[in-house]
Amino acid sequence: QVQLVESGGGLVQAGGSLRLSCAASGRTFSNSAMGWFRQAPGKEREFVATITSSGGSIYYADSVKGRFTISRDNAKNTVYLQMNSLKPEDTAVYYCAARINSGYSLYLKSYDYNYWGQGTQVTVSS
Repeated sequence: QVQLVESGGGLVQAGGSLRLSCAASGRTFSNSAMGWFRQAPGKEREFVATITSSGGSIYYADSVKGRFTISRDNAKNTVYLQMNSLKPEDTAVYYCAARINSGYSLYLKSYDYNYWGQGTQVTVSS
């Protein structure tokens, strides 16, 4: 069993920055691909970024490329999402997700992930 706890969300003005953290329990973190997804009111959950278990490969949604950075610290069982140049359209609940025993692949679909956090709200004001 893996438990994921997100933190770092909040209210920020457009152009500002936030860093989200996702702390994972259990001993499978270093073998898990990690992803960030988001869901805005009235919209479907969408992919944001993903990182392989070793951190060697990363992939971003086009909407956040160049503004967001995903990283991980396997010693701390934590994955991060640094969000810069935030826009009002980035407003959403952000979720981290884990796919255990993931190998070296990248995963972009929500159904690829086994475990999810409870989400953290990010609100960007104009």
